Amino acid sequence: MPLNIYLTFADNCREVFDFYRSVFGGEYLIFQTFGDGPADMEISESERDRVMHVTLSIGDAVLMGSDTAAAFSPPPTPGNNFSLSYTPTSKEETDELFAKLSAGGKVTMPLQETFWGAYFGSCTDKYGINWQLDFELPTE
Repeated sequence: MPLNIYLTFADNCREVFDFYRSVFGGEYLIFQTFGDGPADMEISESERDRVMHVTLSIGDAVLMGSDTAAAFSPPPTPGNNFSLSYTPTSKEETDELFAKLSAGGKVTMPLQETFWGAYFGSCTDKYGINWQLDFELPTE
């Protein structure tokens, strides 16, 4: 599976991705705001229009991104506002890779099944690199 870059912004993800789309072309494969999340997701009214997740097809690659929300994380610091995102081939591989990547580092979101149909978790490795592992759960 490909290794992709995931960019994080305080509140201008939409502007940034519209710019990248004007430069590279491509189509949004996914574009969701925090307001599109589940009704029980704790999000302030002022953050509902922020981007929760966007994927932009650029050639053979996918650039992904989101804004932050106070309930989930502090605003990003420029220079540290990206993650490497990897899509393992199984839940077991996801568990194994996550354990190895987070060893000596910090788990920022434990692996869990999510409302978007993935087994997902994020961590910062012992070298300060942010990682996201996102295994798409089989649909029944």
